[in-house]
Amino acid sequence: MFNTIITWMIPFMPKKLIWIFSKKYIAGETIDDAIKVSRELNSGGIKVTIDLLGEFITNLQQAAENKTAYLSIIERVQKENIDGNYSLKPTSFGLLLDTEICHAHIRDIVAKAASYGNFVRVDMEDSPCTDLEIELFRKLKKEFPDNVGLVIQAYLKRTLQDLENLKDIHSEESPLNFRLCKGIYVEPEAISYKTYEEINKHFVEDLEYMFANGYYPGIATHDRPLVEQAYRLIEKFKVSKDRYEFQMLYGVTPELRRSIVEKGHTMRVYVPFGKEWFGYSTRRLKENPKMASHIIKALFIRG
Repeated sequence: MFNTIITWMIPFMPKKLIWIFSKKYIAGETIDDAIKVSRELNSGGIKVTIDLLGEFITNLQQAAENKTAYLSIIERVQKENIDGNYSLKPTSFGLLLDTEICHAHIRDIVAKAASYGNFVRVDMEDSPCTDLEIELFRKLKKEFPDNVGLVIQAYLKRTLQDLENLKDIHSEESPLNFRLCKGIYVEPEAISYKTYEEINKHFVEDLEYMFANGYYPGIATHDRPLVEQAYRLIEKFKVSKDRYEFQMLYGVTPELRRSIVEKGHTMRVYVPFGKEWFGYSTRRLKENPKMASHIIKALFIRG
């Protein structure tokens, strides 16, 4: 209860205090920081996906600035020979302001990545964005069949149906590529599963559907039981190691991550960076209220 109360106080706490927690999960504020972290991960046999933090902009000038920033990021990452791709949030490019402008901006980013034979992951945000982001993905996938993927969230009751509905743009040569995660946004019970058991059950159900239909899943979890279930499904469907990958957040469950890599599975770590780190950090804390006690300890120990 104490930890939960603290998480709701977080937006009112000094940013310097939150940074004590955040620096474990964020590469830093600059592309130099992201490159440094990515290179360290690459040296350990781990791929990355790089994300410039920021979302829910208020004007289209910000959308244009975010596009320019991403184009610059792609140039820098390719120049540095980083083994990684890119993730982005459509609301950073005006999804809720003008869907056509948003599509145009993200299309330019995907085209830039595709010119290097690389890949962009379209993040899934909260439920008012779901249909818009699926439609955005459809349009991009048709133009760039090998260079774009989408995130899907197992805690949404609609997800399995969405996987089925998207089958018309899937092919063996250019399989649908999804990052499957549990989901982090607070959604109504009418549209989302709430318990740990329910969410895990549907995570496994979604993953099984993807393997059964030849999709390429990014298995995004830090939950050991789900990792074990993924191993079971990989064996059941005899999936070759180039047809899936595991994914994790930077700074989370490094021991479990290491064990997956040691078994020879592809691992990709999400590397967020940018000056807009505060909103990302507070979401991480609300997902894991136990971390609040570490912040309080840091406050008293480090002053």
